[in-house]
Amino acid sequence: MEFRIADTFRDSLARLTGDEQKAAKTAAFDLQSDPVSAGASLHKLDHARDKNFWSARASRDLRIIVHRTPGSFLLCYVDHHDKAYAWAERRKLETHPTTGAAQWVEIRETVKEVVVPVPARPAARLPLFASRSDDELLGYGVPAEWIADVRAVRDDDGLLALAEHLPGEAAEALLQIATGSAPTKPRPPAPKADPFDHPDAQRRFRAMSSVEELARALDFPWEKWAVFLHPEQRQWVERQESGPARVAGSAGTGKTVVALHRAVFLARKNPDARVLLTTFSEPLANALRDRRNALVRGEPTLAERIDVHGLETIALRLYKARLGDARLATSEEVRAVLGAASLAAGPHNFSDAFLRGEWDAVVDAWQLGSWEAYRDVARLGRKTRLPESQRKVLWAIFDATRTRLASKGLVTAAGLLTRLAMVLRGSENPPYDFVVVDEAQDLGVPHLRLVAALGAHREDALFFAGDIGQRIFQQPFSWKALGVDVRGRSRTLRVNYRTSHQIRQHADRLLAPQVSDVDGLSEEREAVSVFNGPAPEIRVLKTQAEETAAVSTWLCDRVAAGFQPQELGVFVRSEAQLARARAVVQAAGTPFRVLDEHLATRPGEIAVATMHLAKGLEFRGVAVMACDDEVVPLQQRVDDVGDAADLEEVYATERHLLYVACTRARDALLVTATSPASEFLDDMRRT
Repeated sequence: MEFRIADTFRDSLARLTGDEQKAAKTAAFDLQSDPVSAGASLHKLDHARDKNFWSARASRDLRIIVHRTPGSFLLCYVDHHDKAYAWAERRKLETHPTTGAAQWVEIRETVKEVVVPVPARPAARLPLFASRSDDELLGYGVPAEWIADVRAVRDDDGLLALAEHLPGEAAEALLQIATGSAPTKPRPPAPKADPFDHPDAQRRFRAMSSVEELARALDFPWEKWAVFLHPEQRQWVERQESGPARVAGSAGTGKTVVALHRAVFLARKNPDARVLLTTFSEPLANALRDRRNALVRGEPTLAERIDVHGLETIALRLYKARLGDARLATSEEVRAVLGAASLAAGPHNFSDAFLRGEWDAVVDAWQLGSWEAYRDVARLGRKTRLPESQRKVLWAIFDATRTRLASKGLVTAAGLLTRLAMVLRGSENPPYDFVVVDEAQDLGVPHLRLVAALGAHREDALFFAGDIGQRIFQQPFSWKALGVDVRGRSRTLRVNYRTSHQIRQHADRLLAPQVSDVDGLSEEREAVSVFNGPAPEIRVLKTQAEETAAVSTWLCDRVAAGFQPQELGVFVRSEAQLARARAVVQAAGTPFRVLDEHLATRPGEIAVATMHLAKGLEFRGVAVMACDDEVVPLQQRVDDVGDAADLEEVYATERHLLYVACTRARDALLVTATSPASEFLDDMRRT
């Protein structure tokens, strides 16, 4: 007998309290050991439409719904007695007649209301799927009894309300059609194929071969979201490319998952190859490494061939192996040398902030080594125009800075990356056969130069995943200028699997509907979430004490609703606001951990961090607090702007930063401030 667990069981388990989860897990282990044990008090549900539904007692009022046939025992759902029985009475397990996949079908007549009412529109709209035949809709996995409801949908609100009642593959296909994409129909099932073996069914039902495997599935329910690859995305994972390729898309559309599966696919397909899975920071690389391990669990040899590190960590290792040791200049050392050179240059009108920005974004980033190079550089991303006379003054300062750093035996990170790239470019024995880069929008010039040296000249060697709308660390620059051209090989993902429609909708208001890069590639940010959730709460409090009370109460309410501490995150703009975040979690009385570049999230603890460290993290619930005026956007950044024209870039990246923090949430989002609040919160509220 096959013992399986459904995603609906794991989801319902996560909504229980801690003690209830322990009781449910104990009962689940007992059922796996002996599915027909009398101790489980198995009871057939006479009122359920599906006659294979049974109930198993987990505690006095807690019931596990199981689906039992001679060849299969499936854990379906867990909840308090009445709610568990009601869930079973509204559903049945069926094999779809067209796709052949096992799927949950919600019984149509048990649903009192499907489409939520929406305000009347000036002009009547045709149904969204008026041109689609019944056979086509069935081919996407829509249950036959829901075809009429699908045909009645006229807008996105109605589609989202309906999607909650449809199997996942059907809802996602319809959402893709609504956003202008063309989902791929599954192939007809083979004769006598096991409906649980269908790719769509494997998303929902997982066979458990041992108690240990069941324990992992129950202890880490979020693991499935961390590595779940939608069948529609597999084509981008397995596609052979003629040059560098990229997947784009707004937060939650699965870019990182595609990158993970791409790295594993390349390693499996090429048994002798070494693959680098990398990103711009080591904390993000640590999160990628955990996901890689989850994806290749039980395959240690495969994992060994997929290196996962931040680009600068890899660069230091390769530099030492090929060029020897290097002494990296700290930001404080560079600032001191730059300041001394500025004083030595005599009177001028350039502020320290402008000099640092020009050095970081232009001179050091592009490793300009001569007056002619600086005179002619395009200075992409820098708004202030500089005539040649002013550039001469600036070059005297920057040239003195370069000379002084070299005399001290110091090299900047940009200098190290660029020198290494020169050595590796065209190498007959590259250290990696394939390079997959996540969060590519935050690569700097020297980082991309190194990546290009590792594989831009080889077909299929470079793969990028990123979202221009989440760029928070780097100014824009031309990828083409560094030999990385993804035109014709860039795809945008449009279905959001991680974040509820309500959270995505509010966060999207922070950004423009379309963003473009320097090379002219545009990304439409329109996406559709596959599930609904509660509307985000945006609250402006009078005092910090009131904010502390409000956020701590919200956290306690989430825990009482079944959220585990590690499924909650609290984010603030910068380290200056961390004390406010600590006060909140201390008031909530829940263990917490303040993250830094070296500390990752840990089971049993709420994560507390700055918004910059939110990158790559995912939580069921997120509180973004201290969004006060002069905090978001950060007044210090505004004050440091060297020219009024540069304010546009500061405001853009500050918006991106708040967007990143808010879209870490899957189910619940709270955004708070003390009065006066950030102007960005008004944008999130607008309809």
